[in-house]
Amino acid sequence: MTIERLDNGARFCRVLTHNGTVYLAGMTADDTSGDVVAQTRDTLAKIDHYLGLAKSDKSKLLTALIWLRDIADFDLMNDVWDGWIDRSAMPVRATVEARLAGDQYRVEIMVTAAL
Repeated sequence: MTIERLDNGARFCRVLTHNGTVYLAGMTADDTSGDVVAQTRDTLAKIDHYLGLAKSDKSKLLTALIWLRDIADFDLMNDVWDGWIDRSAMPVRATVEARLAGDQYRVEIMVTAAL
């Protein structure tokens, strides 16, 4: 039973694999100056990057957890999500409104995927 940590930081690991599954930490936009649309695009690009590091991709998503600072942004976030997701391989998903780590963050997304 091997656990591989691919981006192990001081406080948490960004991506790890175990038993045929890849786990990503909650991802947020690097550029937080944009609205929820820009931040969702940036966040999904980071997810693509980290899934690629683990030799997986969005077609293998199992779960997605999405936190929005303001649930009024739900449709805007979904417009970006709908353009990104592989429609033939939809994950189970939950989206909730939450206070995020800082006022500058509009969205945070955490996923798990198969390898």
